[in-house]
Amino acid sequence: MQTMDSFNFKGRKALVRVDLNVPLDADFNVTDDNRTRAIVPTVKKILKDGGSVILMSHLGRPKGKVNPAMSLRPVAKHLEGLLGVAVQFATDCIGEDARTKAAALKPGEVLLLENLRFHPEEEKGDEAFSHALAQLGDVYVNDAFGTAHRAHASTTIVAKFFPKDKLFGYLIAAELDSLGKVLGQPKRPLLAIVGGAKVSSKIEVLQNLLAKCDEVIIGGGMAFTFIKAQGGQVGGSLVEDDHLGTAREILAAAKANGVKLHLPADAIVADAFADSANTDLCASGSIPDGWMGLDIGPAAIADFRAAVMRAKTILWNGPMGVFEMKNFQKGTRAVAEAVAEATKAGAYSLVGGGDSVAAVNQFGLADKISYVSTGGGAMLEYLEGKVLPGIAAIQA
Repeated sequence: MQTMDSFNFKGRKALVRVDLNVPLDADFNVTDDNRTRAIVPTVKKILKDGGSVILMSHLGRPKGKVNPAMSLRPVAKHLEGLLGVAVQFATDCIGEDARTKAAALKPGEVLLLENLRFHPEEEKGDEAFSHALAQLGDVYVNDAFGTAHRAHASTTIVAKFFPKDKLFGYLIAAELDSLGKVLGQPKRPLLAIVGGAKVSSKIEVLQNLLAKCDEVIIGGGMAFTFIKAQGGQVGGSLVEDDHLGTAREILAAAKANGVKLHLPADAIVADAFADSANTDLCASGSIPDGWMGLDIGPAAIADFRAAVMRAKTILWNGPMGVFEMKNFQKGTRAVAEAVAEATKAGAYSLVGGGDSVAAVNQFGLADKISYVSTGGGAMLEYLEGKVLPGIAAIQA
């Protein structure tokens, strides 16, 4: 299979699917440019070879209709600053303007197409729409890991029109490499830290990881479903009562597989879901009525930290508490600092999922993690053991 380093883009027009689904403020300025910066190496390699670049992406959820508030035009200006070259803009992703500008593109030039999702055919994976996109370039590069789990026109279907000239960009290649280090042949012990609000969103992830991990930490709101399933009193904490049986099955599977599973021994509880609420500390299985667990306590922090420091490979998806509130961020911060410390000592760490990534960025630790993933839903589905359509389309 072709790679970015083995492919020579000289004289070629590269149609590149990227993820420019970035937040914009009221004045349409990009407020978080992690995703835009992530595509720079791929674009610069194509330009350095003497090729030209046609970028395509979605922004937001316009539901198949033109929405000026979700135009990619402001992102073109932002990209110019990152790339150091002018970025032309097409007012549509197909049609006359896109065709004319793509045809006129010279080596070293960049064109950004308008929001793909202004067309309902994008999310439907429409073949005719995919073909119209494919006609704009002569080589297809997928560098949008964050959308690789969607069988959309620009992420999957378009690849069939480039039977030989299709490849992953540097970002997707790095994502797959990092996931391979965790799920393929990891250095052991392998530890998974799984947090967040709901068990229901992580069932398949946990089931798949139990067959691979040596230790698993469960934190965040989802931990209380497991604690209640074991007979604990969790007060007003977030619980999915319809998944108590699922939690018991996961606990039994961990035991059967010889996986050491950690639940928080104690919790910081509050009498309301607010940063200004009254707080207390109690055992996670003895939370009084009227109180809810919003963070892990010091005993849980000590236990989780010890597990992190034992590990040689660490996967982290999901926070330990409501870290967005200052009074309930101590647990997530402590885990983030432990992962950074373990990484410095030689462990390989992969952090993925919107909240976990936001946490390591908030605490200034992203550069102390081995790899910070750009794909939330895509990473989750990969961890569940599913085949991602956008990945399979290139490998076919």
